[in-house]
Amino acid sequence: MIVVDNVVRGGALIEADGQDPGAQGMRRFHELLAGDTRVSATTIQTVGSKGYDGLTVVLIEGGQR
Repeated sequence: MIVVDNVVRGGALIEADGQDPGAQGMRRFHELLAGDTRVSATTIQTVGSKGYDGLTVVLIEGGQR
């Protein structure tokens, strides 16, 4: 399992034409996850006093034990 924090980037992740390098990197990360049949993943948005962000949880299928 892999847990990645700060993935929503204050909402910039969904701005397709956004120029924020962090959001572009996270968008690419999610695109790579979507295309990889070895993993299952979900992103959870969080809301708190600092605004909103989120984390992605990735489960690696068929990993070594």
